Amino acid sequence: TLIDISPYKFNGPGGAGRPSWVHVVPVPDVYRGAYRGQARTAHSRWGPALAGPGLSSDSHAGAKYADAVARSLDEMRAAGAAPCGFIAESCPSVAGQIVLPPGYLAAVYGHVREAGGVCIADEVQTACGRIGSHFYGFEQQDVVPDIVVLGKPIGNGHPIGAVVTTEEIAASFDNGMEFFSTFGGNTVSCAIGLAVLDVLEDERLQAHAQRVGAHLLARLRAMIDRSPLIGDVRGSGLFIGVELVRDRDTLEPAATEASDVVNRLRDEGILIGTDGPHHNVLKIRPPMPFNVEDADVLASTLASVI
Repeated sequence: TLIDISPYKFNGPGGAGRPSWVHVVPVPDVYRGAYRGQARTAHSRWGPALAGPGLSSDSHAGAKYADAVARSLDEMRAAGAAPCGFIAESCPSVAGQIVLPPGYLAAVYGHVREAGGVCIADEVQTACGRIGSHFYGFEQQDVVPDIVVLGKPIGNGHPIGAVVTTEEIAASFDNGMEFFSTFGGNTVSCAIGLAVLDVLEDERLQAHAQRVGAHLLARLRAMIDRSPLIGDVRGSGLFIGVELVRDRDTLEPAATEASDVVNRLRDEGILIGTDGPHHNVLKIRPPMPFNVEDADVLASTLASVI
């Protein structure tokens, strides 16, 4: 079921394509998407381009991207269908470490709830203070989801996941059919999850992520003027993306170059990956104890490699 609702999977290798009951809306990408600012060029094969990196995006981009959700809901309504729900990463990671434009989720959640659907936040990659400013990514958008999906960070490497929801939605499972999970409620996993929360609080890792992330972002953004390969640097806390392009006007993705950078960094003892639909975004999500000295090593090594 999860593969069926994930464009990342059903449009990928081995995927069967989008099921008819799944509706996909554009990723609100303020660097590469439709709503990104005033200075644009019309000749880009990859999307309208800014005149240069680091320029401010369209201040109304959030509402404009949310309009695409409203139009999708209108199409469903015209076809006699109603939405079950809307699910998205609070900070889209597989889309290329995207930071949502202000007001996007608030507008989307309003449209979806008005149509009778529930709002689901995928926090598997962003929860537990990684973005620095907030414990959960959705808080950055000043919204409260109906369902929150948690994973990876809550176990610090131990396989544990959780679904958090309202009493009303949870009660809907009491319909006569038993819900069963072989490993659900495992006491060892729960103890590990509680220990992780204790460490996050005791070591103030959320504030740490915000402080170190701001330092690393500043170091990375300082590289933009020196390296024409860097099209954009974005992120929050220790959730950072560096998008590589061959041309800042056309935004042609530099996927081969991104792969080469990853391999050369590995040779220097630094492990990062790539993500995004074009696989041209350097994905920087280090462990939460990652410190300023580590950030300086990463930035200096990347500067020499790139």
